[in-house]
Amino acid sequence: MDAGFFSSSEKVRSRSRRPLQEVAAPKPYMPSMRSTTCFTRSSSSRQNQNCDRFIPDRSAMDFDLAHSLLTESRKEKENTAVASPSKEAYRKHLAEALMQNRTRILAFKSKPPAQVESVFQEVCSDNTSHQAKTAKHRRYIPQSAERTLDAPELVDDYYLNLLDWGSGNVLSIALGNTVYLWNATDGSTSELTTVEEDYGPVTSVSWAPDGRHIAIGLNSSDVQLWDSSSNRLLRTLRGVHQSRVGSLAWNNNLLTTGGMDGMIVNNDVRVRSHIVQTYRGHQQEVCGLKWSGTGQQLASGGNDNLLHIWDLSMASSSNSAPNQNQWLHRFDDHMAAVKAVAWCPFQSNLLASGGGGSDRCIKFWNTHTGACLNSVDTGSQVCSLLWNKNERELLSSHGFTQNQLTLWKYPSMVKIAELTGHTSRVLFMAQSPDGCTVASAAGDETLRFWNVFGSPEATKPAAAKTAHTGPFSSFNHIR
Repeated sequence: MDAGFFSSSEKVRSRSRRPLQEVAAPKPYMPSMRSTTCFTRSSSSRQNQNCDRFIPDRSAMDFDLAHSLLTESRKEKENTAVASPSKEAYRKHLAEALMQNRTRILAFKSKPPAQVESVFQEVCSDNTSHQAKTAKHRRYIPQSAERTLDAPELVDDYYLNLLDWGSGNVLSIALGNTVYLWNATDGSTSELTTVEEDYGPVTSVSWAPDGRHIAIGLNSSDVQLWDSSSNRLLRTLRGVHQSRVGSLAWNNNLLTTGGMDGMIVNNDVRVRSHIVQTYRGHQQEVCGLKWSGTGQQLASGGNDNLLHIWDLSMASSSNSAPNQNQWLHRFDDHMAAVKAVAWCPFQSNLLASGGGGSDRCIKFWNTHTGACLNSVDTGSQVCSLLWNKNERELLSSHGFTQNQLTLWKYPSMVKIAELTGHTSRVLFMAQSPDGCTVASAAGDETLRFWNVFGSPEATKPAAAKTAHTGPFSSFNHIR
């Protein structure tokens, strides 16, 4: 079992700290005049050479050979009448061989023979393509965060999910009993809501696919649905769980909730009787929930060290008797809590999962066959996983002891980069809508932004707008 909640009394906080205010970065290093002087001196070492910019250096010229070649044309005219074409060709080849091609001193031939040129061009083209591949492989990855924001009262609990980045380019973060919104477009910060002490703290946040509405899970087992554009509470889902709701996941109009009671519930937010399906399989808190890109399979990780794959068509109704065979796959290979789960964007049946402090492994699963494809020991607690949308790469965030972010090349799982800066375990990660920037929140009460995934190669045409078919297309649907 991984360490969970740490009370706020264990940390020394300054009441004057303002949430999501940028932390001043250290001043960049400026070279001194002494270093510049050293560079000037090094360039003056060329004075040791015996050369002058007005008088050319003739050490590379052979005057004897040049005189011989200048007078050779007179001898050629004298011997032209007696020499046959074959002997003349032989003489030229012999002269080239004996003089090691030095006759070109006065010939000024700028082009080598055609055969040599073709080989040279082929080698150059191979080198150019190799350099292009190498440059692409060695993408520059900044080793420090491009922005750091203060996040006071961030709950240091491994099993919660307090950070999410919506499709509207607005990031939501729960700090204690309050949910804040940070607009990545203009850098503005606003407060969405502050819940009462009896209901808090906030235990999970998740944006709806439309990027406007957001679900908030509470310690009291309630789930609230908010409209971020008007800061208006639309609905409160009660009676879904018996204890706190630490994980949330959207699938179109379905809001899936996972609680400390081990239950997973599908809620249709458009209808009054919102509980439509229930998944039973975990014996302890559900701390990881993610729907696949197709919306057909759900991955759930729990504090019971179990990872389940659920199929949308195999779930039983909430009114039916519990069925222990609802899951499509049940994996018990992890030796600690499974919070980090991430579906691969370029292979629909590929799932990555990460284990807690007693496991430290990232495992890859084929969810069609149920086979474990690979297992990598990372050496530290795995808190979160994100796939690169533009390259075959995986980013993991870790806890004790380095508290780093690690970028892996898939499928070789070779480390590409390690990003450090957090002084406590990196509990939460969220990805920007364009897939380039990653936000990480840690127990050190800071929110950092990393340009780790680079820029997309080409801008894809915008897909057809489907906002009218989303879960909140019409407010009348929510009762």
